[in-house]
Amino acid sequence: MGTTTAKKATSKKQSKEESQPKQRFDLHKALQEHFGFNKFKGTQEKVIESLLAGHDTFVIMPTGGGKSLCYQLPAMVMEGVAIIVSPLIALMKNQVDLVRGYSSNDEVAHFLNSTLTKKEIKEVHDDLLSGKTKMLYVAPETLTKQENLEFFSDLKLSFFAVDEAHCISEWGHDFRPEYRRLREMMTQINPDIPVIALTATATPKVQSDIIKNLDLQNTNVFISSFNRPNLYYEIQPKIKKSQTDENIVRFIKSMKSKSGIIYTLNRKTTEELAAILVANGVKAVAYHAGLDSKVRADRQDQFLNEDVQVICATIAFG
Repeated sequence: MGTTTAKKATSKKQSKEESQPKQRFDLHKALQEHFGFNKFKGTQEKVIESLLAGHDTFVIMPTGGGKSLCYQLPAMVMEGVAIIVSPLIALMKNQVDLVRGYSSNDEVAHFLNSTLTKKEIKEVHDDLLSGKTKMLYVAPETLTKQENLEFFSDLKLSFFAVDEAHCISEWGHDFRPEYRRLREMMTQINPDIPVIALTATATPKVQSDIIKNLDLQNTNVFISSFNRPNLYYEIQPKIKKSQTDENIVRFIKSMKSKSGIIYTLNRKTTEELAAILVANGVKAVAYHAGLDSKVRADRQDQFLNEDVQVICATIAFG
C-alpha cells in the first residue's frame, strides 16, 4: 500500500501550490511539541508533507490509523486556520476536546454547529478573528449559510479538510447530499488553498466519485493497509428478544474492566436497552439525535471519562 497521484493538469492547481509559503518544518519536533508523540504511524508523515507542499491530498486509512493527525498537525504549524468538515456533532466535539487536551489554550480548536448559542458563536468568531484558533470543525450545512461564507472568506485560511469523505458519494454507504455542495462552497470561500479528503472506507468507485466531486487536482492519494490484527468479528444468531437481552447483559458483565458501544437501528431501542442494562447493574446511557444537545454532550463526556461502561447509540454517535 502506498501513494499514487491522480493527475488533472490545470492552472488552478498551480495557483494553489504557488499560494503556499515555501516553509520547512521539523515535523518530528512539531509532533512531539503539539501532540506528545515520538514518531509517526504508517503514511502519516508523507500525507502531512503532501499537504504542507500545497497538494490536494486523498487519504484512505482505517479507523484507528491516525487520520485526524494528518490534518491536525499541519493545522498547528501552518499560518491561518484550517476548516474541517465533519458530518456528526459527536465527532466534532470529540475531536475538539482531544485537540484542546494537548494544548494549554482552549481557543486552539472550535466547532460551529447547531448546538451553539448566539453568544457561543460570537465567542468562536472572536477567537477566529484574533488568530488564536488553528482548527475550526463545521458541519457541511454550516458552509451553506451565506453569512458564514462571507465570514470565512475574510479569514486567513490554511486548508480545507473533508473528514468522512465517503459521505460525498452516492455510491457510498453513508451518503449526505450536503457534501455534494462542498466544492462550490469551498471555491466561494477560497479557491486557492489545498484540500485534504479522508475516509476509512471507500471502494474504487467511491474514491473516484470523491475526487471528482471535490474537484481535487493532481491529487496525491495515500492508501494504508486495512489489516487490523487487534480486531476480530463474532457473529451470533439472533433469538427471541428476552434471551438476546440476557446474552448481552451476560457478555458485558464478563468484560468488567472494558467499555463498549452498542449500536441499534432506532432511538427507541437505545433507550430500552440502556434501561435493561441499568436494571441489571450495568452503568449505561442512551445516545441519539433526539436528545437535547447538552444531554448528548454530557453523555459523550461520561463515556469518554469512563463514568459509564456502555453507551447504547444510533449512528448519531459516529
